[in-house]
Amino acid sequence: MAKIVEKVQEALEPIVTELGYDIVEVEYAKKSDGYNLTVFIDSKNGISLDDCEKVHNAIDEPLDDLDPTNGESYTLNVSSPGLDRPLKTDKDLERNIGVVIEVSLYAAIKKCKHFVGELVGYDTESITIKTKKEEIKLERSGIAKICKYIEF
Repeated sequence: MAKIVEKVQEALEPIVTELGYDIVEVEYAKKSDGYNLTVFIDSKNGISLDDCEKVHNAIDEPLDDLDPTNGESYTLNVSSPGLDRPLKTDKDLERNIGVVIEVSLYAAIKKCKHFVGELVGYDTESITIKTKKEEIKLERSGIAKICKYIEF
């Protein structure tokens, strides 16, 4: 299944990028209704139903030509990643510079395992957030989860 995901991501990346979106993730999984190939997309402006339809229409025929499942049937879905999706990759972080995020750590720093602040920077080893009190550099190896902060 990993090969299918890689093959699809590689083939669709230029198409989706040309339309002005980023592929956040490709998932190929067995669901109750059979196999589903889901392409999660995002953009600086968010994702609407029209955006999903536009990408779906643009990738449907190239996927048929690619035949990533070697003739096995699947359902194609195009979706937004959702507000609560964890930020995992450098592309995710880049897209969210200036956005308020919440970070959960494996081990406490300053007696705290949970931080909320604006993502102001990152590199291969760490991320930097600006909280109400201070700017904090957190080692990526110690981070359990990063998500956009959702205030209710």
